[in-house]
Amino acid sequence: MTKTHKRARLLEILAVEDNPADIRYISEIFKDGRLANRLTAISDGDSALRYLRAEGEFSGAVRPDLVLLDLNMPGKNGRKVLEEIRRDPSLSHLPVIILTTSSAMEDVSFTYDLGADSYMVKPADLSQLIKVAMCLENVGIGLVAAPARKKKNPRSRGNERRTND
Repeated sequence: MTKTHKRARLLEILAVEDNPADIRYISEIFKDGRLANRLTAISDGDSALRYLRAEGEFSGAVRPDLVLLDLNMPGKNGRKVLEEIRRDPSLSHLPVIILTTSSAMEDVSFTYDLGADSYMVKPADLSQLIKVAMCLENVGIGLVAAPARKKKNPRSRGNERRTND
């Protein structure tokens, strides 16, 4: 069971992936991981952009802290989605990790040129996705909000000890 600080907020993750089996694996891996998170899955690029912009059926959607983006999807593919994310000033700051089956150098180069934060090839054996998730946790650790700071007690002299829970 994951132990979470009572004031820490969840890491909001948007997975843009059209394969339901991959979503199940990703969901299970993050459920068992050390990061408190909420995974939202969207199966196509057009819907992902509406979600990120909180438009239409996604009005009121929570802005993710991290986007996991497949390249090969129906409709607007991951390359186009990444391009639009990076062009949109309200979305351009979002960390985007490409998680795809393509290991083609032109895909790797193209997505880095578009501003992807990382590029990870999905393993053929999805049970190996645990290793990928461990890499994602390393990226995500910097994205998790720190607990709210306690207000400083005006009577304290600054010699309190902090402990990690």
